[in-house]
This record gives sequence, C-alpha cells and structure tokens, in this order.
Amino acid sequence: PMGDAPAAELDAVLGGDAWDVGVSLEGAPRSTGPIRLGKNVCYVVLAVLFNQEDSVLLVQEAKPECRGLWYLPAGRMERGESIVAAMRREVKEETGLECEAVTLLALEERGPAWIRFAFLARPTGGTLKTPEEADAESLQATWWPGDPRALPLRAPDILPLLDLASRYRRSPPHPPTLPRDLPCAPLCLRLLVAFANDTGDVWVLLAMAGTPHLPVVACGTSPSELRGGLRRPVLQLLGGCLPVEPPLGPLGLLGLQHQAGGPGGADGICFNVLLSIPASSPGGAPPEPRDPAFGWWQVEEGSRRGQILQRLRAAATVPIRS
Repeated sequence: PMGDAPAAELDAVLGGDAWDVGVSLEGAPRSTGPIRLGKNVCYVVLAVLFNQEDSVLLVQEAKPECRGLWYLPAGRMERGESIVAAMRREVKEETGLECEAVTLLALEERGPAWIRFAFLARPTGGTLKTPEEADAESLQATWWPGDPRALPLRAPDILPLLDLASRYRRSPPHPPTLPRDLPCAPLCLRLLVAFANDTGDVWVLLAMAGTPHLPVVACGTSPSELRGGLRRPVLQLLGGCLPVEPPLGPLGLLGLQHQAGGPGGADGICFNVLLSIPASSPGGAPPEPRDPAFGWWQVEEGSRRGQILQRLRAAATVPIRS
C-alpha cells in the first residue's frame, strides 16, 4: 500500500546524501532547545594524513597541560564553520599544511555534549611548521615514519584511528563519506532500521505520519540527555515501537548533514545511521510494531535490497564509537 513512497529518501541515505529533516520528529525528547556550539554541545575535528612515503602527520602540542607531547592535528569546531572547514583550519594552524578531506573514518561520541569527527585527509600544499614557527597552536609538525608509540603521545586514543586509516587506504570498507551541506536545527538521527532474514528478504522500518518516511529521532538537551550516548534516543524510540526490545546491532554512519549558520543560528546535525534487527528464525518476518505510527516496508527492488544487505553484512559504514 505504500508503493515506492520512501524509495527516493532511502536511495539518498544509502548513497551518503542528505534529505530534509522537516519539522515533525518521532520520539521527541522531553527537553529540546537550540543546539549551540560552546553552550550545550562540543564538536571536535581530527585529521589523519599520510605522505607518499606512508609517514603520518603528527604535531607537538603547545598547550600547557600537554606541552611537548605528540598527537594528530585536532581541535574544536567554531561557530559558523562547516565541519570540513574546521578540520582544514585545524590542520593549517597546527601543521602549516593545506589539505582536503577524503572521508570520515569514525564518529566518536560521549553523548551529544561531545562529538569528534575523525577524517582521513590528503595534503594539497603549504609548508610544514618548524620549531622556529612555534606558536600557541603547536610547537612543530613532522611526518613520522615509524611507530607513533615510540613518541611520547598526548593520549593513545589516536592509535585505533591510525589503524582505521591504514586499513581504509588498503581496502576501503565503505564509500567516501563526507558531511552534506543541508540545514538541521536539532541534533538528531535518521534511522534506517533494517530487518533481513537468511533468505535475503529485507524490510525497512518507516514512520507512517504523512508520507511514509525513515524515522528521525532528536537528542534531548537536558544535562542527562546530553551525557547519554547517541544510542539512547534510538533505544527509547524502538522500545516504544516494537513489541519486545530487540537485540540491536551496532550503529553505523551512512552520512550526515550540517550547515554552518543553520536555522536560527542553530548548530544541529542530522546523522543518517544504519542498524539491524536480527531475525529470530530462518525466513522469518519482522516483529509487528505495537505502535500504529510505524510500519515495515519490504524492499523488493533488487539493487536497493542488495545495497542494504551489503552495508549490513560487510559493516560498510563509518563506525560510531561511544
């Protein structure tokens, strides 16, 4: 009965593109308010760059609390910046090099209050910062040819990111994924909740209000909601929608949208995420929603179904690390 109503939206999300969030969200949190950088959220950018000799770009920290230690170029995003522009600015300030983004490597989060965007990037120009050019941003930058653990590191949290970057360069597990320029007032997640059985049948959960669409759930702005993970509003929504709380697979990022200086100056972001509900029996169908505001749409078009299965089976998404 739904025909192909959500097909265009589904294709856009699977392709890493953006889609208008609209004003009506499912599972709205108890407390919402403007998303403001520096007020109730902190976005951090980080970049992994290699040169032609496979050396990694590292910076020596100038901040008093970690002066002299080494780290990847990173820093806080500023009001009015796009996410990629913030990454390029931090790389320029800390290393002296210009760069371009290749893909997001990982989304790291401690709830909406702190989200870090880790990029793989490539150098495009500039001159490496020397000790003589030390400033408040960094003491120097270097192309490090060996194991970074041989250096005194500011923190070991960059090591898994370096591993992700090396693996992506050898064999990309997901298509290049970069932020799309489309406004979003809240901080929210668009959910591609997929149910696939062992015979290759695929269903996608839809919100039924108006034209059937992928559900969008907003993150709240109370202190407890800001400290909770991005998975929390997803579990709240599905817990009220499905008859039993299903064992959900990990969240994987398909894409995201953000516009600098968005509606009313809000710094919202919409994350398009993929998650799966495992089948309980061979050839089974998805659990019937107990909330009539939701329904399952069987994906019958072969290419679209194949894309979803490939993304699920190969974990072909940007990892979200909580």
